[in-house]
Amino acid sequence: MAVEDDYFTAVDDLNTRQEDVGSAHIGEQGFAAGLFYLYVCINRDLLKENLSDDEGLTQQTLRALTEAAATVAPGGKQKSFGSRAYASYILAEKDSRQPRSLAVAFLKPVREGDMMHDAISALTSTRTNMDKVYYNGQASTPYVLNALEGTGSLADLLNFVAQS
Repeated sequence: MAVEDDYFTAVDDLNTRQEDVGSAHIGEQGFAAGLFYLYVCINRDLLKENLSDDEGLTQQTLRALTEAAATVAPGGKQKSFGSRAYASYILAEKDSRQPRSLAVAFLKPVREGDMMHDAISALTSTRTNMDKVYYNGQASTPYVLNALEGTGSLADLLNFVAQS
């Protein structure tokens, strides 16, 4: 990942320009793009129980959480960099097995070349291998949204996650 520099100046908006005309501050800020792995695990039965066994509210909650995870970017440095990134790839699984994180796919950082393709490949390979050694190769049925390939949709993802 290449880190680049952003040279910037800042001015005092309340300066009347009668003295000290010009920049109040000059600086530089390093910036880069990165790949981030987010893992969310929900015990649907416990969630429903905590919502007074209200199935409609459970589905609404799961949809809202999933949509927020997919579409809300961190709010820091918006005035400097304006990052409004949506998730480019989402793998949603649901079943009764013990939850597992796939973060070990990134113990070796994804660095050069087609970072997104390589990250997806590492994630799916790790998932396949975990299913092979722990579940005799039987994978859960996932839903995949891949914005780079134009496959899946947010609406279908929300329906998948909300249904029991």
